[in-house]
Amino acid sequence: MLETGELNISEITKRSGLSHSSAARHLEYLKKSGILSEKRFNRIRIFRVEKGNPRVGVLARFLADWRVLEEAPYPEAYN
Repeated sequence: MLETGELNISEITKRSGLSHSSAARHLEYLKKSGILSEKRFNRIRIFRVEKGNPRVGVLARFLADWRVLEEAPYPEAYN
């Protein structure tokens, strides 16, 4: 969601592989933490990352570092 800006819950479940109920539970926690905000259009729920929240900055840096580690070759000891 950091790259896309906004996603509805159906798109989040499709991209994450989570069930609707599991995704909804996680999204509610992130919303209560101030990491996400939600807009509603009738039954459609759109979630957006609150980029002004300091926690989002920490998570963004963590994910960037994680991606670097995923792409790095493993030392022989781990093979």
